[in-house]
Amino acid sequence: MSDATLLTVYSRECCHLCHDMIEALDALRSVYPFAVRVVDIEDDEDLEQRYGHLVPVLIANGEEICHYHLDPAALAAYFGRIL
Repeated sequence: MSDATLLTVYSRECCHLCHDMIEALDALRSVYPFAVRVVDIEDDEDLEQRYGHLVPVLIANGEEICHYHLDPAALAAYFGRIL
Protein backbone atom coordinates (compact mmCIF):
# COMPACT_ATOMS: atom_id res chain seq x y z
CA MET A 1 0.00 0.00 0.00
CA SER A 2 1.65 3.22 -1.13
CA ASP A 3 -0.75 5.83 0.22
CA ALA A 4 -1.47 6.49 3.84
CA THR A 5 -4.80 5.29 5.17
CA LEU A 6 -7.09 8.07 6.35
CA LEU A 7 -8.23 7.56 9.94
CA THR A 8 -11.07 9.78 11.11
CA VAL A 9 -11.54 10.65 14.76
CA TYR A 10 -15.01 11.94 15.58
CA SER A 11 -14.55 14.12 18.62
CA ARG A 12 -15.48 17.19 20.61
CA GLU A 13 -13.18 20.10 21.34
CA CYS A 14 -13.62 19.86 25.13
CA CYS A 15 -13.17 16.09 25.37
CA HIS A 16 -10.09 14.82 27.19
CA LEU A 17 -10.63 11.28 25.90
CA CYS A 18 -10.60 12.68 22.36
CA HIS A 19 -7.31 14.46 22.96
CA ASP A 20 -5.90 11.28 24.52
CA MET A 21 -6.87 9.20 21.47
CA ILE A 22 -5.34 11.69 19.05
CA GLU A 23 -2.13 11.76 21.09
CA ALA A 24 -2.01 7.95 21.20
CA LEU A 25 -2.47 7.83 17.42
CA ASP A 26 0.35 10.32 16.93
CA ALA A 27 2.65 7.94 18.80
CA LEU A 28 1.83 5.18 16.26
CA ARG A 29 2.58 7.16 13.09
CA SER A 30 5.95 5.42 12.72
CA VAL A 31 4.29 1.98 12.94
CA TYR A 32 1.44 2.33 10.42
CA PRO A 33 0.99 4.45 7.27
CA PHE A 34 -1.92 6.73 8.18
CA ALA A 35 -3.11 10.29 8.23
CA VAL A 36 -5.58 11.56 10.82
CA ARG A 37 -8.60 13.75 10.20
CA VAL A 38 -10.32 15.09 13.31
CA VAL A 39 -14.02 15.93 12.93
CA ASP A 40 -15.73 17.93 15.68
CA ILE A 41 -19.30 16.64 15.96
CA GLU A 42 -20.59 19.60 17.98
CA ASP A 43 -22.00 21.52 15.00
CA ASP A 44 -23.38 18.58 13.05
CA GLU A 45 -26.70 17.23 14.28
CA ASP A 46 -26.40 13.95 12.34
CA LEU A 47 -22.90 13.23 13.67
CA GLU A 48 -23.97 14.24 17.17
CA GLN A 49 -26.84 11.74 17.07
CA ARG A 50 -24.67 9.00 15.58
CA TYR A 51 -21.51 9.39 17.69
CA GLY A 52 -22.40 11.74 20.54
CA HIS A 53 -22.40 9.15 23.30
CA LEU A 54 -19.36 7.29 21.90
CA VAL A 55 -16.74 10.00 21.26
CA PRO A 56 -14.01 9.71 20.50
CA VAL A 57 -14.75 7.28 17.69
CA LEU A 58 -12.01 6.06 15.35
CA ILE A 59 -13.20 5.20 11.84
CA ALA A 60 -11.35 3.99 8.76
CA ASN A 61 -12.97 3.24 5.43
CA GLY A 62 -16.42 3.35 7.03
CA GLU A 63 -15.41 0.79 9.67
CA GLU A 64 -15.45 1.65 13.36
CA ILE A 65 -12.16 0.55 14.85
CA CYS A 66 -12.77 1.66 18.43
CA HIS A 67 -14.34 4.31 20.63
CA TYR A 68 -13.69 5.95 24.03
CA HIS A 69 -10.02 4.86 24.04
CA LEU A 70 -7.57 3.85 21.35
CA ASP A 71 -7.53 0.05 21.12
CA PRO A 72 -4.06 -0.82 19.78
CA ALA A 73 -5.08 -4.44 19.13
CA ALA A 74 -8.09 -3.37 17.05
CA LEU A 75 -5.94 -0.91 15.12
CA ALA A 76 -3.32 -3.60 14.48
CA ALA A 77 -6.04 -6.00 13.33
CA TYR A 78 -7.41 -3.36 10.94
CA PHE A 79 -4.00 -2.71 9.41
CA GLY A 80 -3.34 -6.45 9.29
CA ARG A 81 -6.38 -6.82 7.02
CA ILE A 82 -5.59 -3.93 4.68
CA LEU A 83 -1.80 -4.04 4.36
